[in-house]
Amino acid sequence: MSGLSDTIRRQTEEIERATLHPRACLSSESKGRQRQEKQEDIRTCFQRDRDRIIHSKAFRRLMHKTQVFLAPKGDHYRTRLTHTLEVSQIARTIARSLRLNEDLTEAIALGHDLGHTPFGHAGENILREIYPGGFEHYKQSLRVVDILERDGKGLNLSQEVREGIVKHSKGKGAIFTALKGETLEGQIVRISDVIAYVNHDLDDAVRAGIVKKSGIPAKFYKTGSSQSERIDSMVRDLITETSQTGLSCITMSAEMQDLTTSLREFLYEHVYEGETSKAEFKKARKILLDLYHYYLDNTGDVIKEFPKDMILSDKKQLVCDFIAGMTDRFALMMYEKNFLPQPWLVY
Repeated sequence: MSGLSDTIRRQTEEIERATLHPRACLSSESKGRQRQEKQEDIRTCFQRDRDRIIHSKAFRRLMHKTQVFLAPKGDHYRTRLTHTLEVSQIARTIARSLRLNEDLTEAIALGHDLGHTPFGHAGENILREIYPGGFEHYKQSLRVVDILERDGKGLNLSQEVREGIVKHSKGKGAIFTALKGETLEGQIVRISDVIAYVNHDLDDAVRAGIVKKSGIPAKFYKTGSSQSERIDSMVRDLITETSQTGLSCITMSAEMQDLTTSLREFLYEHVYEGETSKAEFKKARKILLDLYHYYLDNTGDVIKEFPKDMILSDKKQLVCDFIAGMTDRFALMMYEKNFLPQPWLVY
């Protein structure tokens, strides 16, 4: 069985060499892991990384973490998990069409938001403000896979996946600027992340009544009248334009870049930083501020959540890790437990 299994992985690596684009990142040529491991018989290194991420605790918690709206009660609003899956689907379609490494692309996409806080970017802004070392969710995502998972052992992912995770975020910065040392697969995830959220966040904002369809500028309908049509237009444009460059970089036409950037700016103005969001973010800010200071004074409640070899002298880092790992509903539950009167059980 061992010989047959070994043949399976080697066959996959041979298929990659024979079929992928010359600029694709081959699993057989990976830079390796931080801690050396024996090659597995059946799966390539990037396939193993993908599976490690899917089976991680942090990945499961994405199910109950906010995408845009804080602890939404509706069944159809996006969460960090559904966002991650949408990014993965878009990125895999692009990678397959360009003959790049789909396994690497998928692994980066599935791991790109593991470090996100409860209450979305509001939570990130709060931790950035109060934690002395600063806070960025992409750096925390890398910390999750390098240190926090597996009781402090980390997932020991391939260098290419780690680099893709830590370089995926753009904020309000340029979407289509390649970063030094970035793989094409990593570039795909970075742009797929934007394609996913500018479309599904607009869809959710309309569903929530924060944005009215009549208030959406007509130019955004040039790419399609529905979310699926817009995503399809963006993906097709990206594949066409990137192919014409010979895959020197992952890019879109100038017109589509302008539309994508403008749509993101529209969402920042009317959704992410709009009046409704600001009102809710004030509530989230109080919750996380109070929890942060509570756990600094009651570090024992945090320490029991981490293995002994992870107990740091820097308790602020430990508290930051603990809060960043919370889901929205867990943060609300801890706030209620620690700050609100509890009913007495009197018989």
